[in-house]
Amino acid sequence: MTKAELFFNKDEKARILEAIKSAEKETSGEIRVHLENKCTEDVLDRASYLFGKLKMHKTEKRNGVLFYLAIQDKKFAILGDAGINAVTPEDFWDTIKDTMSALFIEVKFSEGLIQGIDMAGKALQEFFPYQEDDVNELRDDISFGKN
Repeated sequence: MTKAELFFNKDEKARILEAIKSAEKETSGEIRVHLENKCTEDVLDRASYLFGKLKMHKTEKRNGVLFYLAIQDKKFAILGDAGINAVTPEDFWDTIKDTMSALFIEVKFSEGLIQGIDMAGKALQEFFPYQEDDVNELRDDISFGKN
């Protein structure tokens, strides 16, 4: 296992997964979390690359959200697809990032991530409400990089 896979304990991982499922229960949007040890490039460029690699742009309404954390380099990014970016305020991701950063500074990493997921989920609920025929288009697990 990589250090990224060990960053959150079993209980924290379960709470993060529950936050994803809870957020997605009320929306057609999709949320993913990806952790790596290092990010040797611009954090948004890396998140964008992973967004594509995880096929997050393949959702029907282009309403996927990726939470990317490079734990050893202490970098993170939140990336939303075109559908959600078209309807949310310009500073939307900055507001979530600021909330998460404040908790990360207090070494409350799982709490910060869960709060960010919750905030993104509420926006997804507003703009992309759950539909009767909604299907879970992307996996809800936490993915991990090799580095």
